[in-house]
Amino acid sequence: MLTDDLMYRALVDKDVSWEGTFFAAVKTTGIFCRPTCTARKPKKENVEFFPTAKEAILHGYRACKVCKPLEMLNATPDRIQAILREIGNNPATKLTDLDLASRGIEPSQIRRWFLKNHGITFHAYQRMLRINSAFKKIQNGETVTATAYDSGYESLSGFNDSFKSILGVSPSNSKTKQVIDLTRLETPLGTMFACAVAQGICLLEFSDRKMIERQFESLTKLLDATVLQGTNKHFDLLQLQLNEYFAGQRKEFSVPLFTPGTEFQQAVWQELQKIPYGATCSYQQQASALKNPQAVRAVANANGRNRICIVIPCHRVIGSDGTLTGYAGGLWRKQWLLDLEAKNCRS
Repeated sequence: MLTDDLMYRALVDKDVSWEGTFFAAVKTTGIFCRPTCTARKPKKENVEFFPTAKEAILHGYRACKVCKPLEMLNATPDRIQAILREIGNNPATKLTDLDLASRGIEPSQIRRWFLKNHGITFHAYQRMLRINSAFKKIQNGETVTATAYDSGYESLSGFNDSFKSILGVSPSNSKTKQVIDLTRLETPLGTMFACAVAQGICLLEFSDRKMIERQFESLTKLLDATVLQGTNKHFDLLQLQLNEYFAGQRKEFSVPLFTPGTEFQQAVWQELQKIPYGATCSYQQQASALKNPQAVRAVANANGRNRICIVIPCHRVIGSDGTLTGYAGGLWRKQWLLDLEAKNCRS
């Protein structure tokens, strides 16, 4: 039950778990904000709350310029999206600070954005993208020398040093190495990270998930691979099918998946994919379907280790009493997804 006291406390604490649940409007300034807005907090008597941004606007409030409540959560700015497309289409491209400034982009701003959202600088991002592209060319039989110069390097030694610093092996010894491709996808519920290998999508998580770095570390150990920004043949299909899902036009996914795990985890994840669109299931029902009704806690643990949210629909699992249970992306997202599916089933 949402109360003004609860929402005000969430606003003061900038609690991300309340994102998408309410918007806070400040009477003295005439603006409305996300729960996580970093602007100075108003007195409680000067705040009113709305369930949607639309309702705040209808009551005469303007969107905050600090937290940008009308934008998708953690959305990639348009200018940066354009740059990502450019260097993604041609990884050999090297955009310098001078190039960025000539496009009206302050280099320090893009540097801060990449540090915040990728943990690396923009130039490091470009370097990883070039090396990932080079790695794939070598895997496909191209020579190291040709690949080095095609990738924009001016010397073979510089290419070898950069390659080895990122992948841990020299280009000539990289045939047995594996790379996990990483990209960002924009959705109505916020930005997501997707990872893929040749077999299929191996990770899909919201970018603000707590301890997402552990997910990356787990994958690298399981696959003995390196996570690098890059393109993958499965990403376009995943983005297309996610767009269709959020638009209410898709109820099942066909994008290939790759889900390394124990035999029990594999069984649990397979069972998750059998829960129909618009339906829900309890951990107890899952355990019974696996003919192991005593394994409720183990089933819950395996659900929590699912790396591919939405496509493997762990959001459809609720408590035996009908209440929402934990969800790594936040309970507000879980409720949003269930509401979306219920609405489309009714229509």
